[in-house]
Amino acid sequence: MDTTRSDSDDSPERPDSPTTPPPQWWSIAAQEVEPYLLGQIQYDRDEVVEIVGLPLEQVRRLWISLGFPVNPDPTAKMFSDADIRALNLVKGLVEDGLIDSESQVAVARTVGQTMARLAEWQVDVISKSIIDGIVSAKRPVSTAEDIRELTESVSRRTVPVLEELQNYVWRRHLAASASRTFAGKEPNPDRRTLIVGFADMVGYTSLTRSLDATELTDLLEAFESNATDIISRHGGWVVKNVGDEVMFAVEDPGAAAEIALELQESTAAAELTPQLRIGMATGPVLQRFGDLYGSVVNIAARLTGIAAPGTILLDSRLAEILEPSSAYRFKHLRAVRVRGFNKIRAHVLRRAKQPKVGSSDESA
Repeated sequence: MDTTRSDSDDSPERPDSPTTPPPQWWSIAAQEVEPYLLGQIQYDRDEVVEIVGLPLEQVRRLWISLGFPVNPDPTAKMFSDADIRALNLVKGLVEDGLIDSESQVAVARTVGQTMARLAEWQVDVISKSIIDGIVSAKRPVSTAEDIRELTESVSRRTVPVLEELQNYVWRRHLAASASRTFAGKEPNPDRRTLIVGFADMVGYTSLTRSLDATELTDLLEAFESNATDIISRHGGWVVKNVGDEVMFAVEDPGAAAEIALELQESTAAAELTPQLRIGMATGPVLQRFGDLYGSVVNIAARLTGIAAPGTILLDSRLAEILEPSSAYRFKHLRAVRVRGFNKIRAHVLRRAKQPKVGSSDESA
């Protein structure tokens, strides 16, 4: 008797269908990924303190600063050889005189926060690869052993690639940052004169209430990718993205003007994101662990907050530098009071109108 299923057979799909991930697959996958990444977990808190040779409280502070939880049970095995190497590296930064002891926790915290954000994105790549593997498998992935094998396969294919790419990009950014910092006659890693800018999406908060997760992801991706492309192309760099806002810095005033104008022009042309408010200011800033601080940063932020949708506001110093250029035109606004400052004089930046071909101005 022929028991082959016909196309017309509409009986229920088998529970172990390859298109349906088995229940709790992520829990099984997590148990496989962690030892692959960290190695064998074999030390408790006191053993780590003895091996590393630092006081318990200092080890605890460094561990938390790196962004990792502390098990309240001191006898719990939660550390690996890799963890000990990492703590020794942070310890060595002070012993070798590369940083002082007061900066040790701040360095650990900055590295931890940066890597945590990166890891959140990278685990999405691994998770999606596992799901794709479940869906496309030639045979049902229905047991814990199936999930473990698939997770190990995905980890071995993705983690080394992400790690190599991460190291390459870090080295490239390190080279670019060093080139910018050492370009001055007396490079100072803490104090630099920069143009700082903010670009903020108008009406973002109300938009988030009307967009689903996919639409919101597409909106943020369009905004961030467009901003990064324009800023990088003109020699600037993104300091940070905070939801609906990007903070950037650049050394050349003309490049800063082009970044701001192109951000507005590309946004208006593509209609992928809401209108932008942009504010920029120039002067000395404090650079600390990749972020920027000081009154210049605050002025740029305040100018962004009072800018009309679709406009660019500059502080007086930047406007004065750019005004001699025939490429730009300005509208000088009255001084206004903003939070933290008695009065700020704002200047609207626009691109100069180009004479039409065949006009009397051109033919004269």
